Amino acid sequence: MVARKDIKKLSIIIPVYNEAKTVKKLLNKVFKVKLPIQKEIICIDDGSKDNTVKVLRSIPNIRVLVHKRNKGKGAAIRTGIKYATGQIVIIQDADLEYDPEDYKRLIKPIMEGKAEVVYGSRRLEKRNKKYSGLSFFIGGVGLTWITNMIYFIHLTDEPTCYKVFDSKVIKSIPLKCERFEFCPEVTAKVAKRHIKIYEVPIRYYPRSSKEGKKIKWKDGVQAVWTLLKYRFTD
Repeated sequence: MVARKDIKKLSIIIPVYNEAKTVKKLLNKVFKVKLPIQKEIICIDDGSKDNTVKVLRSIPNIRVLVHKRNKGKGAAIRTGIKYATGQIVIIQDADLEYDPEDYKRLIKPIMEGKAEVVYGSRRLEKRNKKYSGLSFFIGGVGLTWITNMIYFIHLTDEPTCYKVFDSKVIKSIPLKCERFEFCPEVTAKVAKRHIKIYEVPIRYYPRSSKEGKKIKWKDGVQAVWTLLKYRFTD
């Protein structure tokens, strides 16, 4: 493997929906991360009904894109990918469950020429002891197992937020997702291209549904359906 000299910028795509209470703190964490390359921060407000857009527009050095109505996390991510100009693209949630300080370890395999796709695994980080609840934990483990079984790969944490891509790879994948099915869709389509998904351990600070976690059990069912659908279709 040869270190890549063409990588100059990391595009950080942040889909946001009703996160006025956390997004500014999250962005401060992103700004503080020291990387060997430039950061491009793209926030996509997905039709928030709170003060999120006003908060975002008060923060300098970020690009703010706005969906006039709520389309879903997947749709917001697709908008962000369209406007990303970095050689590496990372997905970042607007809550505080994931630590931007992990960017360095997440982009390293791509910068070193070892990988084109990297996932941050909560399971590989032994210091992670808490999860959003038993149902979320079991659902995540089950979804990962199903993914591995269907696509003959070896992941430890498929539904992780931290998914990192060589921009040429992610921009070449025809995504159709609207909601939370972005994760299984992109995993399925990467796996079908026989691109190895490299995993690195990441820190995780879960929040509960009462604290604003939006994903529901129905999204888990949708994820399984998405994995099955794209196993046999494009």
